[in-house]
Amino acid sequence: MDVGGLRPVEDLSVASWIAPRLGPFGGWVGSISPRGFEAYARVLHPVPLDGGTTTWAAVCAATGKQPHALMQWDAIAGVVRTAQEGVETRRSQWDGGEPNTGNLEAGALHALVAELTRHTAADIDCFFALWNGYGWIYGSPMAVRSDGAPVPPGLPQAVLEAPRLRHPNREYLVFRGPLDALTTNATSKWMGRAQSPNLAWPADESWCVASEIDFDSTIVAGSPHLVDAVLASPDLEAWPVSPDDSLAYDGDTVNR
Repeated sequence: MDVGGLRPVEDLSVASWIAPRLGPFGGWVGSISPRGFEAYARVLHPVPLDGGTTTWAAVCAATGKQPHALMQWDAIAGVVRTAQEGVETRRSQWDGGEPNTGNLEAGALHALVAELTRHTAADIDCFFALWNGYGWIYGSPMAVRSDGAPVPPGLPQAVLEAPRLRHPNREYLVFRGPLDALTTNATSKWMGRAQSPNLAWPADESWCVASEIDFDSTIVAGSPHLVDAVLASPDLEAWPVSPDDSLAYDGDTVNR
């Protein structure tokens, strides 16, 4: 079955190389992106602001924080959370929006695909893994609308019955298709927001893109040429990282 140019994958051996190269489940770069690549970049998800987007560096300038490769959103936005009688209160130095978690915004995704295209063979298929925990995939009762109207499944039943790729604490549906499907078919729209794949890689395994569902940045792993291009892109806010770097909430040791 074809879903917007993507085909569900039945033979998950195409992904068998990933799990053995992942570190222990946690907040490290190497926990979500396979180890063993020559270079890694952390692409920061754009920050919504006044109908457009801004950068984490701009937020740092507004809040007096220091931008760096492992900065964390709560730290640079000056977020303070307090809880009293089970109710959490949140205060922030930043009045704008917050970056998406687990989802690279469409403009940044297009910019990333442009760089990937320059470093990927034209005739090669790519694979896209989508976390199977999104409620919109299944529709009601896993997904709800504010008006109580039923929500239809976001994917055909035949796709929902496909085998899952199992990683520590995560399961995925896997699709196959051309690289440009990363932007022309961001899988679905839920509450007006397109959802990018959580993992993507080409058949030759020369790179891997990982958008962990709980992280507000995307990891690009590949050759130094690819990563340098990502870092140099004027349309991406990216920093070099390594597999042992922490992206956990307490990983920002500069802006504590």
